[in-house]
Amino acid sequence: MRVLVTGGAGFIGSHVAEYYARRDNEVVIYDNLSRARLLNCDDRNARHNWDYLGNFKNIRRVCEDVCNLAALEPHCRHADVIFHIAGQTAVTTSVQEPRPDFETNAMGTFNLLEAIRRSGERKTVVYCSTNKVYGDNVNDVELIEDAKRYTLTGQYKQGIPETFSVDHCKHTPYGCSKLTADLYMQEWARLYGHRIGVFRMSCIYGTRQFGFEDQGWVAWFVIAALKGRPITIYGDGKQVRDVLEVSDLVAAYDRFVMSDSPHGVFNTGGGVDNTLSLLELISMIEQKIGKPIPLKFMDWRPSDQKAYVSDIRKATTVLGWKPGVSPAAGVAKLFDWVKQNQALW
Repeated sequence: MRVLVTGGAGFIGSHVAEYYARRDNEVVIYDNLSRARLLNCDDRNARHNWDYLGNFKNIRRVCEDVCNLAALEPHCRHADVIFHIAGQTAVTTSVQEPRPDFETNAMGTFNLLEAIRRSGERKTVVYCSTNKVYGDNVNDVELIEDAKRYTLTGQYKQGIPETFSVDHCKHTPYGCSKLTADLYMQEWARLYGHRIGVFRMSCIYGTRQFGFEDQGWVAWFVIAALKGRPITIYGDGKQVRDVLEVSDLVAAYDRFVMSDSPHGVFNTGGGVDNTLSLLELISMIEQKIGKPIPLKFMDWRPSDQKAYVSDIRKATTVLGWKPGVSPAAGVAKLFDWVKQNQALW
């Protein structure tokens, strides 16, 4: 296949590109290496993965912006399968700088959709959406509070389904821009006949993830603990997410690509069997490093969800997919990778 990966130098994008390159497909990664600028952080994530993917003879690297339709269009026309992963990814950054968030997430996605519409060919597209499309409504579901976690109960004890309301709630600009793109993807499938899988992702983690405080919390906690850097908990630390190791995510994408499934929206995370609270992850890391981790607690951040767990039963039923990597195994793999690559920080 001819595969296009926007945001291909990022954490998830680089794993997608590698997966298809190792299966002898022709892969183009399209990335403007803007992570440092958008998130005001170190550029090593994109640069490291960009250089890493340069070792594959069947991966072509294109340094361009999804906001540039003229540059993007020929790559979309050429591709059989498109993974649209490029985006601004941090909630806090979207609050501080909403315009680049909108331009990248909403307009960049619209450009890609226009490019495939103009191609005149039916394309298969995988779109990386987010659980943030459900906004603050998630905080209205019934919870049980324990010593180290919140747990969903009642109607949503199996997690939040794809039919959960996205209306009348706080989203933050990030949630709004991603929901805009999410809905446009659905409409392009309905109106123009493209095969589009919208994957509303929960917490994805794994190797080659250069997490920091505002984005990629699992990786950030591991990095900070090993490097002796301070960790701040916003809220009480009992926040729970269903966590999914990146290889399981790529497997879900591939199930859609290789299936006969038409357009679909899929919640994609670890589900009820693979959850961690912030405090539980801290305890897991403390056992590995053999000492307590100093923590600082501050106020909750805007629209932070106390507990989000994906109901992944639709993906299991339609795609025949389910997670295979437990949090214990996944965090151990990430811990070893960070420890072996400490010079990168």
